[in-house]
Amino acid sequence: MYKLLKAQREFLEIPHGYNLDVAVYQGGYGSGKTFSGSLLGILLAQKFPGIRGLVGAQTYSLVRDTTLKTYFEHLDNFGFVEGVDFNWYSSLQLLTFPNGSEILFRHFDEPNKLKSLNLGFVEIEEMSDIPYDTFKMLLSRMRQKISDTWKGFRYRIFGHTNPEPNRGWLYKTFVENPAPNYRLISAPTTQNIYLPEGYCEELKKLYDEQYYKIFVLAENGEYNNGLVVKDFTDANIREIKYNPELDLHISCDFNVDPMCWVLAHKTYDKVFYFDEIALENTTTAKACEEVCRRYPNHKGKIIVNGDASGDNRSCTSEYTNYVIIKKKLMQFGYEPEFQIKAFNPPIKNRILAFNSKVKSADGDICLFVDKKCEKLLYNIYNLSYIEGSSKIDIPTYQQIKQSKELKFLSHPFDAASYLVDFYWPICL
Repeated sequence: MYKLLKAQREFLEIPHGYNLDVAVYQGGYGSGKTFSGSLLGILLAQKFPGIRGLVGAQTYSLVRDTTLKTYFEHLDNFGFVEGVDFNWYSSLQLLTFPNGSEILFRHFDEPNKLKSLNLGFVEIEEMSDIPYDTFKMLLSRMRQKISDTWKGFRYRIFGHTNPEPNRGWLYKTFVENPAPNYRLISAPTTQNIYLPEGYCEELKKLYDEQYYKIFVLAENGEYNNGLVVKDFTDANIREIKYNPELDLHISCDFNVDPMCWVLAHKTYDKVFYFDEIALENTTTAKACEEVCRRYPNHKGKIIVNGDASGDNRSCTSEYTNYVIIKKKLMQFGYEPEFQIKAFNPPIKNRILAFNSKVKSADGDICLFVDKKCEKLLYNIYNLSYIEGSSKIDIPTYQQIKQSKELKFLSHPFDAASYLVDFYWPICL
């Protein structure tokens, strides 16, 4: 019933005779990665009665919202009926079949809890997100007893992922020095003939050039020496004059030491950061007072953006950061508007949105910073990934003690990227 793409067929089939097959489907957005992995899991459960599989990701929310959802879509497409052709046990996070096969759905944040499992296959969602040590531990679990009825059986550990922004363990393991039974299947988004017409062209307009190469064309490569912000040049720096008649956007990060806010004007497609508030050992109220001190008698709207956790309802509502801002601005005679997401997106979404405004793959520059924003520029030029990973390198307490300037890494960028992600989000 499915007409598979060339890369998907290559992923499902094993071209060697080794007892263990290790494969990663590395593709751009919309290239059918999760589709292929969950399809393979169901096929293995049907072909080898009694097999035990494990499906997981670094976080369970990713397993639940992406992988498990795709499993149920396949089961529905096959015409399987729950209670007849399969059973789902929510409390156990377990999928079972009448032939005795079962598939566990887990997170890998505590890999030691998985050491007691004996498995026939493992599927890994967003394989580049898991540590290499977790991958090695999962390899050691490929030891379920092989049934005499399992003709042509091979243990299989397979994952799917976007290419890594940096050349981490996946690149070293599957590209630089792969074992004979290790396979990397590359699947550019452009090869998926089932996507809507013009899909890739729209992505080219949205993404910066480097992101387009990696997350659409599925190319490996060094990505601006590990910096979080890509392709920022002198063309993004300009003198930006505050205009009291325009809407004033205040985008907030609520770390106490330091507390970092950025001030900006925007159009329908461009953002202009003209000032920043970066205060040590302060409060939300004092930061708000500093904005009003610098820019009194503002005539346009004041629109507040920023960290969704600043509206944390687990606190008494009168003490949330945004309630404090509202009360303080009203004391100065303003009626602020609040445009804030219900929850913060993954950091990689904000990074992608920010970089796409710095410079899109089509060469459009839509993000500008005034030289007054010293801390924001410091972040743009210095905020980087941990070598060999997709995680941001946040300075430790000991590092900050040795270099006080390091305390300003990440917070100004967070404040600036919340604004961009709210108005020009890119969903992965």
